[in-house]
Amino acid sequence: MRSMRVNSSVFLCAFLCAVAAAGASSCMGQAKKTVNTEADLPRFNFPLAMPASQFLLTDDATFNAFAKQVASAVNSILSGYTIADKETLRDLLATRADVELLSGDAKGSVATLDQVRDLQEKEASKLTSGLTMRALAQADAETGADGGPAFEAAFQKHFAAAVNALPWAPVQNIVKEMRTGFQLSSDSLLEGDAKENLDPVVAKTGGLDLPGAQMLVGMRVVRDLQIPVDKTALGVVNAYISGHDVKKPDIWAARDVTLTPEEKLTPVRIAIFDSGVDTSLYPDQLFTDPDPGEHSPHGLAYDMQGNLYNGDLQPLTAEQKEAYPQFLAVSQGLEDLENGIDSADAAEARKTLTAMPPDQLAPFLKTMDFLGQYAHGTHVAGIAVRGNPAARLVVAQFNDSLADLPFEPTLAWAEKFKADFKTVGEYFRDHDVRVVNMSWGDSQTEIEEWLDKTSTEKDPEKRKAMAGALYKVWRDGVEEAIKAAPNTLWVCAAGNSDSNASFLGDVPASLELPNLVSVGAVDIAGDETSFTSYGKTVVLDVDGYEVESNLPGGTRQRWSGTSMASPNVANLAGKLFALDPKLTPEQTLALMELGATASADGRLHLIDPKASVALLEKQMAEQ
Repeated sequence: MRSMRVNSSVFLCAFLCAVAAAGASSCMGQAKKTVNTEADLPRFNFPLAMPASQFLLTDDATFNAFAKQVASAVNSILSGYTIADKETLRDLLATRADVELLSGDAKGSVATLDQVRDLQEKEASKLTSGLTMRALAQADAETGADGGPAFEAAFQKHFAAAVNALPWAPVQNIVKEMRTGFQLSSDSLLEGDAKENLDPVVAKTGGLDLPGAQMLVGMRVVRDLQIPVDKTALGVVNAYISGHDVKKPDIWAARDVTLTPEEKLTPVRIAIFDSGVDTSLYPDQLFTDPDPGEHSPHGLAYDMQGNLYNGDLQPLTAEQKEAYPQFLAVSQGLEDLENGIDSADAAEARKTLTAMPPDQLAPFLKTMDFLGQYAHGTHVAGIAVRGNPAARLVVAQFNDSLADLPFEPTLAWAEKFKADFKTVGEYFRDHDVRVVNMSWGDSQTEIEEWLDKTSTEKDPEKRKAMAGALYKVWRDGVEEAIKAAPNTLWVCAAGNSDSNASFLGDVPASLELPNLVSVGAVDIAGDETSFTSYGKTVVLDVDGYEVESNLPGGTRQRWSGTSMASPNVANLAGKLFALDPKLTPEQTLALMELGATASADGRLHLIDPKASVALLEKQMAEQ
């Protein structure tokens, strides 16, 4: 699972999540099966005789027959299984609403969207749930059409009424993301995204699993219903933003702590277990191993096959090096678009992602995604060592974008990485690494997605079983790494799927160990982000929205994700260890939890570095 949210198709994916849905058959009379984890859900296969990107463009009768099959699978789950996880229910119901709208049942779609809204757990998400989709369905019900001047006028009326009724403070981030989605959605981007993510699955397995089929149905709704009203929707959203755009207050500046050498600090080693770090950007904050052997003096690095090599950053091909400046421009352009900045980068990003032919766009998106992963660890590192002259960076590098790896995984491959992870944990223990940041996570579902793209096994239940075996080895390997370094505090990202990390089985976020903490993301004002995952293991929250840091080569950008929240907690832990190296991981975590402030509903626990440092100083004075 890629915890970083800034990639080439992030806004398309966010929009599809906001606009998606499905529906179907029933299992009346049978006892419902209890679903405790995502792996308990059944798997489906939807055969396709052509690439998904081509099927997206087929006639209504052909596509709607497929959509009804997807809806039938969705309804069989809803009627046959007891699911406590609300995100899973929201996802299934959203697909039902999509299919209802595609098949002409606009009133049914509105009713289903109301169910989705009732299942929302975050204030902003409940307020904005299904805004565009509901207005489309209301316009359809009112006019008896799904296009034309009367339909568009009705859509504008319903959409404007819903948007203008929103309170600005809690929804402003989501509304700005919606604006970017309306600016970027296009037939070309939809088809290019399908070519990149769905066509490889169809080529290998002859069809799509349920998540892939849901994605394709959501794309069809965007293509047929949303794109024709993009300009209308954008006008409504722009007017709303311009009439309300008051910047949120920054609660973090007053909480921040900057250490100085005069405080008699003890050097503290902070590991970035990620995609690599451009160590040239941190010359005064680097650990140097006096006896590195075959690896870098700054830590360990593993290639895609789990082989150790000497390097702090993943090597780029000539093509990837050539594409890197464009990646930086597109990333900056997406940030500018979201913030309403009319920059050259914003214009270029919009042009590239909406006008590039799909055959060129698919490989371009793949390259952009790889480069986002490549730059990720460097961005994380800058957050982790900010304001701490005692920090000494240790690098542990591998490519965690499992679903994008170009080969079929095997148990031997997983066992190799399990041994590698143990080596990493032992290296951290033997070199007295006190803090490790892990802004990544993996689940059985991600491994299934990987198998979907690389395995010729047609049976989705067999792919599920294969993924389960691989996932167990991977999970055990991560857990053993953490246990191998008990005097180290391991900090991880909760995930960006707005889901319960424990239900998904995300590793490491779902693990429960005394020296591990999972971190959720809030924004500059301390409001919960729409994307952050949550659950019983997520006990601390911090700024993970548009956090500025370095990228390889020295460019600075603002990225969002729990990937950016986690190193803020690692940063605080590193400062506490620098002030008192005798602290244990458990004591450090307790200081951060005691210093944190809880939200009114008790859902969030926002760290307060100043408060935690004050608690430590009081303890030290009393000793």
